[in-house]
Amino acid sequence: MSPMSPYMNADGTNPGGDAGAEPRGTSPVVLVAGAVSLYATVGVRDFPVAYASRRKPSWMEFSCSGVALSVARVQRAFGHRVRLCALVGDDSAGTAVRAELARLGLLGPGVLRTAVSTTGVVLVNEQGRRMGLPHLAPLDHEVYPWETLETQAGGADLLVLTNVRPLRPLLGRAAELGVPIAVDLHQTDGPDNRYNRPWLEHADIVFASHERLPEPETWAREVFRRHPRCGVLGVGMGARGAAVALRDGRLVRVAAAVRGGPVVNTSGAGDALFSTFLAVWLRTRDPVAALRAGVVHAGWKIGFRRPSAMTLRPGELAAMCEDDPPRTVVGRWD
Repeated sequence: MSPMSPYMNADGTNPGGDAGAEPRGTSPVVLVAGAVSLYATVGVRDFPVAYASRRKPSWMEFSCSGVALSVARVQRAFGHRVRLCALVGDDSAGTAVRAELARLGLLGPGVLRTAVSTTGVVLVNEQGRRMGLPHLAPLDHEVYPWETLETQAGGADLLVLTNVRPLRPLLGRAAELGVPIAVDLHQTDGPDNRYNRPWLEHADIVFASHERLPEPETWAREVFRRHPRCGVLGVGMGARGAAVALRDGRLVRVAAAVRGGPVVNTSGAGDALFSTFLAVWLRTRDPVAALRAGVVHAGWKIGFRRPSAMTLRPGELAAMCEDDPPRTVVGRWD
């Protein structure tokens, strides 16, 4: 595994400090549950990839990734206390994952052993467009133990319950714990999506990609009408930036903001938007500041080959937002 620190300055240098140190004091406690996988990221010339029996990739890197790890890294960078809940295989991929989690200070009692690890491949072309091939099938018939999740949720300020199958049966009981729930549904296709229904019914903060959704105003009207628990609804819109709708009728739009050079890898941009929004929202309850920070952080991360491993500290991110703030419009969805 790469020895690079997950906490980096904007120029890619290590700012110092112990990446695995547990934040102290009265910092928010965030439980993050989901998949952590071993990924190969491969550089290709363009899409579609033409067949050849043998082809030399432009570049290739192996790393630990997945939504849960991406969210956990950002929360830790903001000084939050993170409890990671994940099922990691008792195999060679799982050995690598557990070693990386231990290095980051995230290998705790919520990381449990299962038979086979989740893995994946990401193809990235020369323009930074990506094609993800996550292999989550090893978890399709697993259920994360409720007793462990309940214990880890004790005293938490936020539960980030990603939309993986081992968590789906637990959403109803998790909603009764009295702790706000957040989720990124990724490429969901609307409020009638059967698989994602438990998260829509029980989550307080819901993010999703625009790729299969109507415009944010329409999406907000549908979700807020049908799911009374949801109060914050985010939409990542790629090159158009992002939007957040609030139950009180406000709609915040922030234009895309690429920082620090050319786009190298857009993989994980949505995770960066979501996790950074949560980190700032926990501290400020300011949707404008949270969305702006999420957009700027995502725009900075996509300038690296391994965006999930590159995370700005709050001061660095705040300086970027202040020095060159992205265009922001506050309107209405109602």
